[in-house]
Amino acid sequence: MIRGAAYTVGLMPVDVLAEVVANTPLAPDYNVLTLAAPAIAKHAAPGQFVMIRTAAGLDPLLRRPFSIFEHVRDADGRLVGISILNKRAGAGTARLYAARPGDRLAVLGPLGRPFVPVHPPAEAWMVAGGVGLAPFASVASALADLGTSMTLFYGARSARDLYYESLFTGLGTRLVLTTEDGSRGEPGRVTGPLARELAARPADRPLTIYACGPTPMMRAVARLGDTAGCPVYVSLEPVMGCGMGGCYSCVVPIRHDDAGGTHLVRSCVDGPVFAAATLDWDQLGSGH
Repeated sequence: MIRGAAYTVGLMPVDVLAEVVANTPLAPDYNVLTLAAPAIAKHAAPGQFVMIRTAAGLDPLLRRPFSIFEHVRDADGRLVGISILNKRAGAGTARLYAARPGDRLAVLGPLGRPFVPVHPPAEAWMVAGGVGLAPFASVASALADLGTSMTLFYGARSARDLYYESLFTGLGTRLVLTTEDGSRGEPGRVTGPLARELAARPADRPLTIYACGPTPMMRAVARLGDTAGCPVYVSLEPVMGCGMGGCYSCVVPIRHDDAGGTHLVRSCVDGPVFAAATLDWDQLGSGH
């Protein structure tokens, strides 16, 4: 088991019928859904995920995986639920975008291996591309509890695609923003300022990098971290059918020797968080 200050990873997940507490629209295709699921929130670690059945019938047949965005507490500080960051892209996610308070959804979790927050004097840099922001609200909260200095490199297509900045700044996170169209922050990709700051960083200052987003972005972050001598951990987002290792729909290639040998592991149980140095990024980039 992996133990943390407020959670224990390795327990059996629970399947709950969670009430929708709130649905907060962010943009025409993005929303944050808050779910009453204290049994999941109690043991959910940063970077873990849930599988949600988006309809009561058989259409869609499979549940959808979502990173746990926030641990939700009541006025007395008790864990009462979780939230997810949803992007409307198909029938299932469209139902979640349209969900109303009082609706109930079958939610299975927590699932997967998490990010492990580092303690001071190490620093933590988080790198998020688009909806790759999803795991980092809980990561930043855990880092703040430990008193770890943290930076979020957050990139999106435009200013309207940047969300929840105040949540991170409220936790003491330094923000470095980029947009591809230059409408907010530095123009270009998020790996630009990351590369520049890594090059300027003293080699004797311990740093761990966490990343989530498009595969090309995570591959670039992995290579930058390797060059700088910093450990990098990434959260992968492959298609998942069951979330518990039974269907083998989410396999990813892991390197097992220096000669280029690889083997496949299931992202849902061996990940979704992996040490970037263990992944075969060439195979991941080719669609495996």
